[in-house]
Amino acid sequence: MSSSFFTTIIGILGATLRLATPLIFAALGGVFSEKSGVVNIALEGIMITGAFFAVLGSYISGSPWIGVIFAIAAGIVMSFIHAYLSINLKADQVVSGVGINVFADALMSFLIVKFFGTASQTSVVDSIPYPTETMGSIPIIGPLLKELNWFVYIAIILVFISHYVIYKTPLGLRIRSVGEHPKAADTLGVNVYTIRYLCVILSGILGALGGATLSIGIMNLYREGMVSGRGYIALAAMIFGNWKPINAMWASLLFAFADALQLFAKGFGWTLPGEVYEAFPYILTMLVLAGFVGKTQAPAADGVPYEKGER
Repeated sequence: MSSSFFTTIIGILGATLRLATPLIFAALGGVFSEKSGVVNIALEGIMITGAFFAVLGSYISGSPWIGVIFAIAAGIVMSFIHAYLSINLKADQVVSGVGINVFADALMSFLIVKFFGTASQTSVVDSIPYPTETMGSIPIIGPLLKELNWFVYIAIILVFISHYVIYKTPLGLRIRSVGEHPKAADTLGVNVYTIRYLCVILSGILGALGGATLSIGIMNLYREGMVSGRGYIALAAMIFGNWKPINAMWASLLFAFADALQLFAKGFGWTLPGEVYEAFPYILTMLVLAGFVGKTQAPAADGVPYEKGER
């Protein structure tokens, strides 16, 4: 195996893992929210909000880790709005989510001008470092691991933690029961509203981490349009993964591979227009939804508002 071929393979794998990370975070958020019965189309807007506030926090404090805290706080606020509209006011959950997406995009455009005095993008800030020396010294896999930032490791760990929580703990049983049959869960003493609030807010935290991964993980600034539909792709990964954390991770990696391929396509001698490569992830998303959405099964009460005491 030539060194150039090995370098290319490492590059594709590293890019795939980095690009999959924001999708994994957001897809996990979608799993928790929808397992409890609340559709969260707002993940796109939450990612936008998390991406901007991660940069703002890093800009103000000089620390990208403080930026992560800013992102999480902003994600909690956005998800709380969605939870209140969906759970308390019984609003249409898809309409609420789309409204938050539009609001978030417009608000961040305003805040860029407000805090940075420029249009379209923020100033450059410190980003989350890559553990190059620590991971690069590991035999065989070191060349790949040094290409990954801390967000990648956190996302993969959270996949397995999420799987354990949902399928192996009493809390996970409550989440699944609320998403499948909230009336029965309520009868057994489970507070449906509390569980749904918890899961929607958790989806806000995870979605915001996905946004932060883009702005201070992969890049070191926020610019308009940088999320570019990844919240919707994460939802497609969640559906493709049948609302299961580990399956959603594999689906995210598949979509990210299509995205990473465009970065190396020219090196393979392919002569298709650049726009075709950029469209790969979105084309794949549509094909997956068209081919598999009817073969997956959402939680029975997903998207159905719950009214306590209703027969």
